[in-house]
Amino acid sequence: MPRLAANLGYLFADRPLLGRFAGAAAAGFKAVELQFPYEQPAQAVRREIERHQLKILGINTPLGPAGEAGFAGVPGRERDFEASFREALDYAVAIGAAAIHCMSGQVPPGQQADGEKVFVANLTRAADLAGGHGITILIEPINRRDRPGYLLHRPEQAAAVIAQVGRPNVRLQFDFYHVQIEGGDLITRFKRHQTIIGHVQVAAVPSRAEPDEGEVNYAAIFDMLDRSDYAGFVGCEYRPRRRTEDGLGWARRYGIGGE
Repeated sequence: MPRLAANLGYLFADRPLLGRFAGAAAAGFKAVELQFPYEQPAQAVRREIERHQLKILGINTPLGPAGEAGFAGVPGRERDFEASFREALDYAVAIGAAAIHCMSGQVPPGQQADGEKVFVANLTRAADLAGGHGITILIEPINRRDRPGYLLHRPEQAAAVIAQVGRPNVRLQFDFYHVQIEGGDLITRFKRHQTIIGHVQVAAVPSRAEPDEGEVNYAAIFDMLDRSDYAGFVGCEYRPRRRTEDGLGWARRYGIGGE
């Protein structure tokens, strides 16, 4: 049975961030993940995590001052990435997070090759810093329909980057929503890359709502995960159609949402 984690960037969003931990715990979640919690003091976040006896999985590196999509693979923004990563690392350590998702950023078509070189170099340094704290670096292919020009957009590309970095604490975040949009063939591609997958996430396609509609058969996906060697959580990174609690019917069979 999949172990579901609440992404508090999306779920329970009808309340302030510090109130979402209580909502997740009340619904039966044992783990949560965050996106960009930086406006809240890290100690306040940690208190809520501990108060509700939750496991904190990970956070993202900051987007950037202009709503950018990170800097890790953007040529000429190496100093910006270094500063944003150190901010993320300090925050992750303070709240006890296990992972940091390093966002690659958006680059023009003519800079793709240079962007991947920058990405590899930045991730190598980040992995060495994070490794000293027992923290995993995650990289996530994000589809270019939602984020045009995003450097990292296919699992195959991520696998090549991870191989070049060559650090055991750099792993692939496999979001079934994004991968479906960028070519589909979900089960085959998951199995192909399973040895480097550190985390998975789910949402309906194309709506990005609860994973109980659309073109992805999540019952089959969850069954495949159960039969695989994947031992991590499944991050629920979707946009609820209404209140989060009202849309958890799909998750009851997995111990979430009550009777």
